[in-house]
Amino acid sequence: MAPRRRRRRSVAGIDQDELLDPEALADPDSGFYEINGVRLHHKVCSHEDEDSSSDQSTGSTIASDSDAVLKSQIGLPILLLHGFGASVFSWSSVMRPLARIVRAKVLAFDRPAFGLTSRASRSADDAKPLNPYSMAFSVLATLAFIDYLGAEKAILVGHSAGCLVAVDAYFEAPERVAALVLVAPAIFAPRKAVKEGQSGEEEGGQQAQRVPNDENSPPNLFARISGGFLELWKHVAGLVLKMITAIRDVVRSLCLKAVVAFLRSSLGVVLVRWVMDKFGILGVRNAWYDPSKVTDHVIQGYTKPLKSKGWETALLEHTVSMIIDSVSASRVPVSKRLSEISCPVLVVTGDTDRIVPAWNAERVARAIPGATFEAIKSCGHLPHEERPEEFLSVVENFLRTTFANPNEQVFQAAVS
Repeated sequence: MAPRRRRRRSVAGIDQDELLDPEALADPDSGFYEINGVRLHHKVCSHEDEDSSSDQSTGSTIASDSDAVLKSQIGLPILLLHGFGASVFSWSSVMRPLARIVRAKVLAFDRPAFGLTSRASRSADDAKPLNPYSMAFSVLATLAFIDYLGAEKAILVGHSAGCLVAVDAYFEAPERVAALVLVAPAIFAPRKAVKEGQSGEEEGGQQAQRVPNDENSPPNLFARISGGFLELWKHVAGLVLKMITAIRDVVRSLCLKAVVAFLRSSLGVVLVRWVMDKFGILGVRNAWYDPSKVTDHVIQGYTKPLKSKGWETALLEHTVSMIIDSVSASRVPVSKRLSEISCPVLVVTGDTDRIVPAWNAERVARAIPGATFEAIKSCGHLPHEERPEEFLSVVENFLRTTFANPNEQVFQAAVS
């Protein structure tokens, strides 16, 4: 009998038996910039490019009079930071128009594990600050690209999980960030909205009742004895609570190690391939308000990185790094530091976002002093892809208000 032919593997319609090095998949306008041994794929657009082909982009309807107003004052580059599972491709409809708005260069790059950035081998030490899949490395790369553009400051535009990178980069070097544009920011964990007038900080929504001091109560034996027992049981309960906390931390540590070991095993690779095959394209469609308008071109843009060698291992390493970052006791969550942001901020989202609900994005805007919030109608999780013209209009209005505002103090703080 003739030997049975081995069945070819496929993930989301991409043949997994003929994978290529990421650079072999690059476009003519692609570039690669090496940082700590990682070759980061990026693309750059300048306003000169946009001026020479102003009618070729989707959002090229920016008014020429506003161009004249902004031209003399902005001149700040923009860095675009994609979300989880996305890449430079996600920004393709808005890069050139944004360059025209700011009269400067616009750069988008693929973070490690995504797009066509090289798949680096994992660090043996997960706590190493420059693990290529860590948040610290993404922040380092963001600031390095500002240097790459020869700029002192840049406007950071993040989408979804890319907003975490943008905000972390701000906290790392606030003097390098002129403004933040947070698109559908995945910063707060989804939860039910807190009613206006409630702080949400009180345990169970109730304030602890005040117990009268026994020493100020009428002197009776029962009160003294009960007070003594109360103090004793409070002390015992405190010791028990400390024991439970210690045990919980040990269990959490063991569970974490087990999860990491599983993700790095061959079963983890099988799992990520299965998830991407079954839900990858579905996830892209679900991110749009109207899934029927997701074209084959969009699907091809999102699945192209699945043609690169090592994509599944890199995605797993990124996931491991996210888990480790999330349980780090030394790292204060970005969500608890939003009130410290002092640069101009725009939060923009789709009003029917099923991934990061609009009310959740609005929570981010409320937590940042002076932030502007805009919701684009009939739009899902990807305003810059699904509603590029409306997105560009919102961003342009924000930049014009911020940088062409008569308030000279605001402008000087942003550009100096």
